[in-house]
Amino acid sequence: MHIFEKTKEYLGGVSAEAKRVSWPGKRELWESTLVVISFIFILAVTTLVCDKVIEGFIRFVHAGA
Repeated sequence: MHIFEKTKEYLGGVSAEAKRVSWPGKRELWESTLVVISFIFILAVTTLVCDKVIEGFIRFVHAGA
């Protein structure tokens, strides 16, 4: 029974902490979502450019061999 008491105490703490959470409003959530989507887009473009540069370098080296 000791484990059940600890589990109940833990879940009670989780519940109490969840009530204190400050959830974002719709505007803040929308702005955060746009920031994340923008960052992902920028990261994807950067990765694509790096990939193409490396690919071009490899083709250049391979063609010269």
